[in-house]
Amino acid sequence: MRKIIKNTEAIFPMPVLMIATYNEDGSVDVMNAAWGTMLSKDQVILNLTETHKTVKNIKKRKAFTVSIADSNHVVEADYFGIVSGNNTPNKFENSGLTATKSENVDAPIINEFPICFECEFIEYQDDEYGCGVIGKIANITADEKVMNGDNIDISKVNAIAFDPYTHGYYKVTERVGEAFKDGLKLKR
Repeated sequence: MRKIIKNTEAIFPMPVLMIATYNEDGSVDVMNAAWGTMLSKDQVILNLTETHKTVKNIKKRKAFTVSIADSNHVVEADYFGIVSGNNTPNKFENSGLTATKSENVDAPIINEFPICFECEFIEYQDDEYGCGVIGKIANITADEKVMNGDNIDISKVNAIAFDPYTHGYYKVTERVGEAFKDGLKLKR
């Protein structure tokens, strides 16, 4: 038997994305965003309202980075989601993390997060169906520790996912199948 639930954020897992920008004074701003995904092969979309300091920075600087949060930095990732840059301008300093300026866009790369998408701002959409920042991926970098040759090894990334049902974080590590192959067993 199935049961009706009252949750409107019910897709699981939701990624835990760290969106980083520079503030007007050049300091680093980072926010936690679970509402983001790939729009196309070279574009990302983030469902963020204009009230976020990060969105204001993105529109001003025309750039941002998207990092994949990992289990080693759950505390910092969660902190970036509960503290607003509008009220706590030094929140990045408080985290103890470090950043390097991207060579490709006017945005910081958070050194401790294993994967980073460096993005050029394309547009901000705000209509009856939602709102969002759209960016074109200019470059992707990964820490050598999470690489297996030229490929990212997701079991080494220890990416975290957000559970909207219980507000928990879960580590994503175990491979359970082969995409575009396992289903062929049922093909007739």
